[in-house]
Amino acid sequence: MSVLADFASSVRERRPRLAVVLGSGQSSVLRSMQETAAIPFADVPGVPAPTVVGHSGRIVLGDLESIPVLVFQGRVHFYEGHSWDKVAAPVRFAADLGITTLLLTNAAGGIHPSLTPGSMMILRDHLFWQRPETWRGPTPADCPSLLGDRPSPYSSRLIGELREASRGLGEPLHEGIYAAMTGPTYETPAEILALQKAGADAAGMSTAFEAETGQSMGMECAAISAITNKGAGLDDSPLLHHDVLNVMNRIRDRLGLLIAAFTRRIS
Repeated sequence: MSVLADFASSVRERRPRLAVVLGSGQSSVLRSMQETAAIPFADVPGVPAPTVVGHSGRIVLGDLESIPVLVFQGRVHFYEGHSWDKVAAPVRFAADLGITTLLLTNAAGGIHPSLTPGSMMILRDHLFWQRPETWRGPTPADCPSLLGDRPSPYSSRLIGELREASRGLGEPLHEGIYAAMTGPTYETPAEILALQKAGADAAGMSTAFEAETGQSMGMECAAISAITNKGAGLDDSPLLHHDVLNVMNRIRDRLGLLIAAFTRRIS
């Protein structure tokens, strides 16, 4: 039996219902998880290995709070040169293995005044501004709209469960709109101002297309942004990936506890 077939067999035997995709610097947030099987992204056809520091590129089957979960330690991004098909490949892989609930996390820049480095935000909706010629429409054929006129891909039920999980931990948790930008550069101060006026509370370079893919495949989706910096121009600090990872290290344990509490609630 191949490594992939053996891993898929283990997943189907354990029958996890939750998949967690961990963002920048978050690969080790679930330190209490008991790992039972793992496979590198590159061993799954169509799933490329991440090239960004802070994304280890492993798919792990394990027990979190004695509950089986499938965890993607890192993700691939459109800005790495991948097609949208490859960006969404981990989500499709999870759906094909019978996963019905998807929790996405990311590192993001805070735009709303209450979102300072170290805070966390539940995604209520997003601005998917990674499409080519976003402002012109209709959506180009190479990045199809998966949702059409359907509502936000983020489940109101799961948002409620995250809210209750955070309340039980005494963990302040904001809710807001995430702007998915192309990257790989950080936004300019003028772009952050435009996003602010458009209603965005935080900005990053991932998550939106994965959530839309998950919902299109019948998965119930939720997402959390870990705020690692203020948006460009909102304070005097330079934006450096190294600093993003350092702040993420400070948030890591709190995020892990929140994911564990959320897992208990939905199981």
